Amino acid sequence: MGGYGSGRLHDGRVLCMGGPWVSAIAKDDRFVAGWVTHATRWGIVRGRGNSGGMGGLRMSYRRLYVPGATYFFTVVTYDRRPLFSDPVNVQLLREAFRRVKQHHPFTVEAIVVLPDHIHTLWTLPEGDADFSTRWRLIKTYVSRRCAKTYQPPGSASRQQKSERTVWQRRFWEHLIRNQRDFDNHVAYIHNNPVKHGLATTPEAWPHSSIHRSP
Repeated sequence: MGGYGSGRLHDGRVLCMGGPWVSAIAKDDRFVAGWVTHATRWGIVRGRGNSGGMGGLRMSYRRLYVPGATYFFTVVTYDRRPLFSDPVNVQLLREAFRRVKQHHPFTVEAIVVLPDHIHTLWTLPEGDADFSTRWRLIKTYVSRRCAKTYQPPGSASRQQKSERTVWQRRFWEHLIRNQRDFDNHVAYIHNNPVKHGLATTPEAWPHSSIHRSP
């Protein structure tokens, strides 16, 4: 799923990636916090509320849309159902990524697919910040092909509105700030199967970008 490339850090500087990571010296977090404050104030960054977190911490925040940036995402199945325990559905997800990338390009820097959730790191193209459309299209592609199997009981009203219940409606995203932040999230992604007791080592989990050649 995807390849390596380069993206922009939160402060607008270029982060180079591929093979051994090439470090980019980012400004400190005080600058980053100030940049977000001013960018939001002047309309450079659009936002809307959401909740979630890498370590399970739930908090309110505004979605940040920064063109050409690198983001960490967590996407969860409806009611934590083990959708991706079925290899057929993992293949559906791969196909969804491939199709969406044809018309809405992005680079997958790292990814892991667990039975009930996905963690991934994306870099968007220069001048493009619309990760929400990409996720909507990916989720819709998968939903339409397995909704009958995974449709939960008592969801008739949502069916009438043509809404799928294969996925949780929202997702969590984190804007990567600097090289350390990037490296930490790559490590978190690849170690996630071990964290959840699904594998003894990151390499032992099949649905992970850790197996991808640099």
